[in-house]
Amino acid sequence: MFCMANEFIYKNVDGEGESPPANVSSGNIEKGLKRLLIIAGIVLGCEFVWLFGIRPCIPFSAVEVTGFPGFDRGAVLVYAGIDEKSSFASVSVKQTERVLRANHLVESARVTKRFPDRLSIYLKPRTAVALSTVMIDGRQTPVYFDRQGVVFKIGNTANNIPDDLPVISGLEFTDIEPGLKLPAILVPFLHELAVIGEHAPVLFQAISEIKINPGSLNGFDLVLYPRHNHVRVQLGGSINEEMLRYVMVILDAFKARSVQPVEIDIRSIMSPYSVKEVPSG
Repeated sequence: MFCMANEFIYKNVDGEGESPPANVSSGNIEKGLKRLLIIAGIVLGCEFVWLFGIRPCIPFSAVEVTGFPGFDRGAVLVYAGIDEKSSFASVSVKQTERVLRANHLVESARVTKRFPDRLSIYLKPRTAVALSTVMIDGRQTPVYFDRQGVVFKIGNTANNIPDDLPVISGLEFTDIEPGLKLPAILVPFLHELAVIGEHAPVLFQAISEIKINPGSLNGFDLVLYPRHNHVRVQLGGSINEEMLRYVMVILDAFKARSVQPVEIDIRSIMSPYSVKEVPSG
């Protein structure tokens, strides 16, 4: 009976018991693969829409700000127009940098976005290279400016500013306010002054005052007043570290004399310098 049963099972009767055709199996596989590809495409499409369409419009999850005293994180964000609704898509790096650089306290601004929801702001403050004084409400008031000739602080409440900065005299101010720029012709001189302060701070501190006089060649002449010497020095239209060292050597050479000169002029082409003595009588 078992043999007959086995024989009955494997016997073809009207096609029953035959294996499905090969083309039917391959068709089912193709349909399955198509379904999987369609599902995968839908999933990837949704991820793409979320990542590039929706996620950048969601507010930043982290905002890093490197400010400085007088312009801290909260003030920076308000000034730049960034709030809790700002996102990767809504914030323009170039526009934000342009706005921040317009602030009179900021020398440079760098803004970076990291996809999809991070923002970083780095600010470099202006640093005073010299000061001048103006009459405000009947009082002599200090005015501080940087190497670019930008007035960024007015008054005695300046934070983190040395009290031994050189005084620049001979300037005339009208309607003084933060953000005012000195004439462009003075910027190279202020830049050189800043370089001296960075690379030769001892020489820089030896300067008490520099007076700007109108000149015919470079537009102006500089008159140096050393901090610990009553001799004034005519410099011409520029100043640098080498020139300042030369001036200090000359001044040291005159210290041994019983009578000090009134003025030393190093602008002469014919000789290293000329001396104006104290008038006799």
